[in-house]
Amino acid sequence: MKIAVAGGGVAGSYFSSIMNNEHEVTVFERQGSEEFRAICAWGTSKHEMRRLASNVGISFDEYIFHEGREMVVKLPGEKEFSIKLKGLCTFDKRRFILDMHAKLRVIYGFDVKRANIEGFDLVVDSTGFHRALLPRLKKDYYIPTVEYLVKYKDPPFDDFYLMPLTHLGGYLWYFPLSRGLAHVGVGDYFGRHRSALAEFMNKYPGEILDVVGKPVRIAPPHLCNPIVSERVVGIGESIGTVHPVIGEGIIPGMQSAEILAECVQSGLDGYAHKIFRAFSVFYDIFQFIRKVHNSTFSYLRDFKLLLSPFIYMKLREDRFGMEVKLRDWIKIVHAYRKGSLATA
Repeated sequence: MKIAVAGGGVAGSYFSSIMNNEHEVTVFERQGSEEFRAICAWGTSKHEMRRLASNVGISFDEYIFHEGREMVVKLPGEKEFSIKLKGLCTFDKRRFILDMHAKLRVIYGFDVKRANIEGFDLVVDSTGFHRALLPRLKKDYYIPTVEYLVKYKDPPFDDFYLMPLTHLGGYLWYFPLSRGLAHVGVGDYFGRHRSALAEFMNKYPGEILDVVGKPVRIAPPHLCNPIVSERVVGIGESIGTVHPVIGEGIIPGMQSAEILAECVQSGLDGYAHKIFRAFSVFYDIFQFIRKVHNSTFSYLRDFKLLLSPFIYMKLREDRFGMEVKLRDWIKIVHAYRKGSLATA
């Protein structure tokens, strides 16, 4: 088959790498090769990434910047607690993607929204939030984010740091990289991300080397129909494979690429069903977070929804790279589902 992949991010590049040996694959990437940026905090779990990377002949451990021991979670006031980590790490996502590109046919500087892609048997929309080739969603849900690449002479933390925001609208993150560098960012459904980040930077100043801002889709695949439209099929964030609470999209995007690769061999008729089944818990988690956002959540009525994020992650601790405890999850929900913006 002749396959066009729109978007050379982690999901599109991974799918292309899987398919490249047996099919004629061309990746169309909007960014230039020299200016290519991998936008996100670069946090993931080494266990699942090792498995995924090995499928395309890559040793993931070579890209790890920092492997965490514990993550400090900041609650209102002076309260905080620690979560033991078991594989959560930051990695050089840009180099990881570009190393996949090195083995692919990639056309850089190509805006798929402004040019037609013709002559291909299959077109894959891996353009992330932009969803450039699939039909526009009737109703979308997303979290605006802003992130700094910060260089510290004396880093304020030596490991992962997280501060959820009220109504579970999002959180502030501090993810250490290497050589005094860290990704510091905030995403918030209620638009408090810039003020929360400014407050943190006033308290813990450093040299800001780069700034990125983007919305992150939290609408699950069930609300991103169609995910197949004629010869165009979506993967990754374009079809909502992002954890609605923690905003994690690297591993889910690559997993969606695996599912599509399997379906290309057997036929695309079952692709949507397999995606909905694989990410069905994202719909439950989304329902929970929407109720909290709308202040309609009830412990009694919605306790099953409250448990859905916990159970999903508890059964996959290695996959998420951390110990998952119910009391920690309850602490966060109880402390942040009401009130004003917490202080960093």
